[in-house]
Amino acid sequence: MLDLIISGGLIVDGAGTPGVIGDVGIRDGRVVAVGAVTEDAAEVFDATGLVVSPGIVDPHTHYDAQLLWDPTASPSSNHGVTTVIGGNCGFTLAPLTPGDSDYLRRMMAKVEGMPLAALEHGTDWSWETFSEYLAKMDGNIAVNAGFLVGHCAIRRYVMGGDAIGNAAAPAQVEAMRAELSTAIRAGALGFSFTNSTSHSDGEGEAVASRWATPDELIALCEETGLHEGTTLEGIVPGCLDQFADEEIELLARMSAAANRPMNWNVLTVDSRVPERVARQIMASDRAAELGGRVVALTMPVQVPMNMSFATFCGLWLIPGWQQVLGVPIPERVQRLIDPDTRVKLLELSQAPAAGVFRRLADWGEYVIGDTYATANAGLKGRTVSDVATERGRSNFGTLLDIVVADECRTVLWPVPQDDDSESWRMRAELWADPRAMIGGSDAGAHLDRMCGAPYPTRFLADCIRGRKLVPLERAVQLMTSAPASLFGLRDRGTLAEGAIADIFVFDPATVDSEPAALVTDLPGNSARLTADSRGVKRVMVNGVTIIIDGKATGATPGTVLRSGRDTATVTAR
Repeated sequence: MLDLIISGGLIVDGAGTPGVIGDVGIRDGRVVAVGAVTEDAAEVFDATGLVVSPGIVDPHTHYDAQLLWDPTASPSSNHGVTTVIGGNCGFTLAPLTPGDSDYLRRMMAKVEGMPLAALEHGTDWSWETFSEYLAKMDGNIAVNAGFLVGHCAIRRYVMGGDAIGNAAAPAQVEAMRAELSTAIRAGALGFSFTNSTSHSDGEGEAVASRWATPDELIALCEETGLHEGTTLEGIVPGCLDQFADEEIELLARMSAAANRPMNWNVLTVDSRVPERVARQIMASDRAAELGGRVVALTMPVQVPMNMSFATFCGLWLIPGWQQVLGVPIPERVQRLIDPDTRVKLLELSQAPAAGVFRRLADWGEYVIGDTYATANAGLKGRTVSDVATERGRSNFGTLLDIVVADECRTVLWPVPQDDDSESWRMRAELWADPRAMIGGSDAGAHLDRMCGAPYPTRFLADCIRGRKLVPLERAVQLMTSAPASLFGLRDRGTLAEGAIADIFVFDPATVDSEPAALVTDLPGNSARLTADSRGVKRVMVNGVTIIIDGKATGATPGTVLRSGRDTATVTAR
């Protein structure tokens, strides 16, 4: 007897083939029949009118901390995600030197926007090794979760405080290789790193990975390639705009040294700078010349991201702005009142050196969110330009007046400038390119400023009832078998006999995401942006239902994915 039959749904198998009406039979956590299923089952779920697809694989998350207090990885699982990959961008919570957790918490709060109070109260920080960290989640998570091991953690574990500001000695590089090997043998899926100039620790210093030489990075990639079922991920400064020649060369050489794919986050598409895509993709072409494979992650939807002068966000990344804003709030407010400082900030935001961050400087296009001062009553939902016209002031001056009145707490929503038809045409073209892959949600990070986790339901809604840039079957393939293949996930990513029963059942007439909302539900009374789903009927992990009608069941059937056991080796050449 089968455990479950999902009957009469439109089966979209994740392979890109046309959907067919049929049944899916499940026994012992696996799909054992697809098509017309006649065997009896303990449960039958009528999926007439619904789509039955593989569960979504999110290749770029930062659920490393949240899963320790939230086994559902919400809101990702509410939107059809059954597998998450964490440990990206060089940041992991292990290995961890005893007594060093405060440094790590403050770094993660700074670079990944995880509320410090949640990190302090959400878990006991009682592990040291990567093995001990993974054991915290074994049997205690609702989704499948695999983790790369981050360069920052390995470097600090080996070098201590000397990891900041110093190149590694040959013996230290060998010690890092040994620690990386230990983590991979414990189950780490591979190695991640960062060279991004936006990544500073809680003390304002460049994070440990940024002090590594190319030779150190190559050595760690070589070590990764000695182990089965591994992969690479990284971020360099040019990921935020356009790659420099040396960044293209570094990504290509790292992948070739490991003979493993390297994915990077995130390629943004904007018709106003059409040359960006061609330049970024050059990293993939150079890697192929050297015997490597570099894959760009790109999001299929626009992710709303709020800004605030009170907390670290994209505004701080405008060159020169952090030096002005990086002081306590009272002093920050006084600086923002000063006319000379206002002129300086405006000039910096418009300068060519601002690069990609100049897109944040369309000050009149910001929509005002939550406000706090009496002087700002009634401004929520209005654009800065509308208020500026009413007051007879400049857009930037008006924005700063509002921010100062709120003591920097004003929530600001930038209006996307890349929502034009040509940008969407370019995105659809990129989705068809094997050098790119759907991903980059950053789910679990930047919790009070963005909400990328709902991208699966938003993308499906757009493909079915919106722009219809790709067929349903292709949209599902891009979010299931494509990332599963890159990571070599065994028996996941498709609906076929023998596959593990990670399944997403949704109503094509209604599937979508609710708007993002700020809620206070994290440890330490911390807030985050989250979003409920629409039309999500069931989500199953390893044959067990974890979501019914968009709500968690409380079941925790998820697997901690371990390299070699749960992943097959995907080579770059």
